[in-house]
Amino acid sequence: MNSHQVTIKDIARELGLSPSTVSRALKDHPDISSKTKQEVVNLANKLNYRPNVIALSLRSKKTNIIGLIVPQVVHYFFSTIISGIEDVANSAGYNVMICQSNEIYKKEVANTQTLMASRIDGLLVSVTKETINSEHFAELIKNGIPVIFFDRICQDIKTDKVIVDDHDGAFKAVEYLISTGCKRIVHFAGPKNRLIGMNRLNGYLHALEKYSIPIDKKLIVYCDTFKQAQKVVPGLLSINNPPDGIFAVNDLTAIGAIKKIKETGLKIPDDISVVGFGDSLYSIISDPELTTVRQPGYEIGQTAANLLINRLENSELQKKPEFKVLKTSLIIRKSTKRKL
Repeated sequence: MNSHQVTIKDIARELGLSPSTVSRALKDHPDISSKTKQEVVNLANKLNYRPNVIALSLRSKKTNIIGLIVPQVVHYFFSTIISGIEDVANSAGYNVMICQSNEIYKKEVANTQTLMASRIDGLLVSVTKETINSEHFAELIKNGIPVIFFDRICQDIKTDKVIVDDHDGAFKAVEYLISTGCKRIVHFAGPKNRLIGMNRLNGYLHALEKYSIPIDKKLIVYCDTFKQAQKVVPGLLSINNPPDGIFAVNDLTAIGAIKKIKETGLKIPDDISVVGFGDSLYSIISDPELTTVRQPGYEIGQTAANLLINRLENSELQKKPEFKVLKTSLIIRKSTKRKL
């Protein structure tokens, strides 16, 4: 048979049966004899018949496709989240359609429109650094498409969310720097409009307050990229009473700081200690290896996917939105001194 895609009608014609009989046989309908069912199944296998997914989705009003938007697919943290999402989704019979926003708000909006046009059953998303307006997500929910946020969330949308305990992770990182003798600790902070950045800043401030270390606003610098860190480090090192520790909002910013510090001739951690956040692959190939806060990326993905699938499989239940907060852990490496 030369047909590009075999249909139920093709099988029916070959066996001299009606298309409805073939359809019921493939569904193991009790009204169809065992002999006929076997003949239909054997020919379907021989001809490599595959059900028309589009037609099935139109009848069931489900595509079994989950949309996923992340800032960057190649980012180690997000790649681990994607793995967790796919493992849970695939096990439950769902496929995942992945889009990346590249930290561009307009692209994030376009992604949501594309996924909605693709008739996704639900959406998992971590928003861009630029995202303030969340109307595009509200539009999906209005159209009956559940949206689950993870890592970077929209606080004004009432839906399930999954984050890590950024405040506690930051507190532990700064507390450790203090325990090694650091008293002038710089914080390279994230964007003010993102809950992640604010929680990590508050964790930093909490640790200073607990150990009665004066807060110097000059040591709080809004800087969250490798390049930005390289630009601001020389100025920080040149001030009177320069810093002896750095806590960065993410690993790449910390590594940018390390590179520039080494170029000045200072030694890490003898002259200045550096801590990151994320435990990315970069942290173990950094020189020296980076002390950092580990986030459970795979578990974040699993948790977010389970929340969404639970919504999809139990759509009749009007459950209150769940807010999941997962724990972090501090990984001690060579970019910091040991405790005194």
